[in-house]
Amino acid sequence: MSSRQIAWLSPTDSPDAFPDIETALREPDGLLAAGGDLSSERLVAAYAKGIFPWFEDGQPILWWSPDPRCVLRPTEYHVSKRLLQSLRRSSLKVSINQAFGDVIRECAGARKSQQGTWITQDMIVAYEHLHAEGWAHSIEVWDSDRLVGGMYGLAIGKVFFGESMFSAESNTSKVALLGLCRQLVQHDFALLDCQVVSQHLVTLGATTIPRSEFAQILGIACEPPIRFDQWTKKTMEIHDLLPN
Repeated sequence: MSSRQIAWLSPTDSPDAFPDIETALREPDGLLAAGGDLSSERLVAAYAKGIFPWFEDGQPILWWSPDPRCVLRPTEYHVSKRLLQSLRRSSLKVSINQAFGDVIRECAGARKSQQGTWITQDMIVAYEHLHAEGWAHSIEVWDSDRLVGGMYGLAIGKVFFGESMFSAESNTSKVALLGLCRQLVQHDFALLDCQVVSQHLVTLGATTIPRSEFAQILGIACEPPIRFDQWTKKTMEIHDLLPN
């Protein structure tokens, strides 16, 4: 890690009092600042600037802005032939904003078994506030009446900022992402932010762009930072989401 110091935020600082993202440390993964709080105002301001929180219990709040940035253009979500064949035999259904609390807790559980406890109780409370205020949204995948997959994130302007996903059955996080992308295409969203690249995301169509380009897109697509509330209300059948 670089020896250069990062900015320290006070909870009393203005919600948008983040340093320029170009000052973020390249290693590790664009660490930009620490401190502040998880108020809805600060979180929305952060995401709209290309910044997100990621920290574990016992750490201060850490704020990140990676370079390059992993993104998925909603029209470019890739459904493999094998997945397509599987889903055509499936009876799964997809809903939006029907079980936000359950989804974020399932995501927290999945991450705890893999990489630590970054979806802390404070994070859960903060994002449930964002959900109640119309910023944060969940996509749920159902097998009959059982929640078997899902994801959550924030919609600001015409960008969806993905946070986490989970699968309790094979491929159900991919189904959640498929359902989300179909919604984003329908409403002309510019990007789905995936934060940090992984090979799994690349196989689904994600790519990387320079942080400066990502910031330029946000400057257009997230200004002004408005809520998005035009989600499909009904539960969607899996066959309605598949390409012809």
